Amino acid sequence: MIKYRQDIDGLRSLAILPVLFFHLGAIRLFPGGFVGVDVFFVISGYLITKIIYDDLSNERYSIARFYERRIRRIVPALIPVYLFVCVGALLLYFPSEGREIGRTVVSSIFFVSNILFYAKSGYFDAGAKTSPLLHTWSLSVEEQFYIVLPLLLVLILRFGFAVQRYVFVALTIISFVASVVMVRLQPEAAFYLLPFRAWELMLGSLISIGVVPAIRSRPLAEVVAGGGLLLIIGSILLISEKMPFPGLLAAPACLGAAALIHAGASFQTLSTRLLSLAPARFVGLISYSLYI
Repeated sequence: MIKYRQDIDGLRSLAILPVLFFHLGAIRLFPGGFVGVDVFFVISGYLITKIIYDDLSNERYSIARFYERRIRRIVPALIPVYLFVCVGALLLYFPSEGREIGRTVVSSIFFVSNILFYAKSGYFDAGAKTSPLLHTWSLSVEEQFYIVLPLLLVLILRFGFAVQRYVFVALTIISFVASVVMVRLQPEAAFYLLPFRAWELMLGSLISIGVVPAIRSRPLAEVVAGGGLLLIIGSILLISEKMPFPGLLAAPACLGAAALIHAGASFQTLSTRLLSLAPARFVGLISYSLYI
């Protein structure tokens, strides 16, 4: 059973609030607020990889039980959103527009909405911004990762940890390099599609399976956690939608999230104590519902 960490819930609040403010129009204050999604990817990669890796290592993994937990977590908040969107589409949209909304709902239900939005337009295009379910693209990326990850782990767990480490590191680097290249060649693909986002989730995976050595020094943990917090805040304040993203510009926020998670696993630092405060934890606990 994965150990509950208050600071990770606080990190979720640091991820969700800039996203909300960005989409509510506070772009001047939080021009890079959308990087909160990238922070979520790192958190998800860490937590889900740890759960699956530990279950497979102890021969208690059940794909049915895993997806039952996922359904119980994500579906209750999604159902009212789908109903609201469908009713709104019937009342407010022309029939042709309503059919397009219906396609979006169906693609979201089957966790392929990222592919649909990739085929249609870019995330910051005016047409995309009017889609009421645009934000479900990130859920689709996560769920696709959760399909691939158990298969990968089943294949490599028969080998020693050295092989496991090299495979995870290699895949993370390949995905990151592909993202950097594609953000210039085809930015919509780099933004929406799993192969170019997988490195963000796998940064969390690298920490969860122990590829990154544990921090043994409290002063070092303070530096790592504090630096991670500054990287996330700096990304929120300095990056904008006019810049090529994700690629290299997604790296600071992702590395910052990974640093906070990793440092917090060894010591309670000043940064992780701030993230563990009750208001931050509360927002973090409802972050998924807020996002949806």
